[in-house]
Amino acid sequence: MSRPPQPKLITAEHNGVSVIQSQAHAAAASNAASLAGLQQVPQLVPADPSAAGGKAAPPSKMKKPSVDKDSEEYRQRRERNNLAVKKSRMRSKQKAMDTQQRVNELKEENERLEAKIKLLSKELSVLKDLFLEHAHNLADNVQPPADTTSPAPAQ
Repeated sequence: MSRPPQPKLITAEHNGVSVIQSQAHAAAASNAASLAGLQQVPQLVPADPSAAGGKAAPPSKMKKPSVDKDSEEYRQRRERNNLAVKKSRMRSKQKAMDTQQRVNELKEENERLEAKIKLLSKELSVLKDLFLEHAHNLADNVQPPADTTSPAPAQ
């Protein structure tokens, strides 16, 4: 089974407006475009040619409305911002001080633990030496067991 051929669509532009029409009606429509109520599709054109590509301008490049720097509202906003910045800097300093204090505490604890390790190592060494000396003395004092195959000594 074959499909019936579909009419080709042609896009034409009239006064900056794209017009979609079938090929059969293209010739007649071009002569009477204004008379024959064709479907008109507005063409999307970016307002700013430099912003083409669908990317928005970064906030730093956007123009901000001019503000009267002598107004009360501006002065209040600046005051609030200055307080927020000051508060943020104070928090940052406090956090740095807390961190430094914690580092110092951990260093001290580490030094205490290292000293304790040295002391325990010395104790272990002394106890090991005592144990080995005691074990050696026991081995010297123990007589070999009597041999049962040899005759008993005469008395």
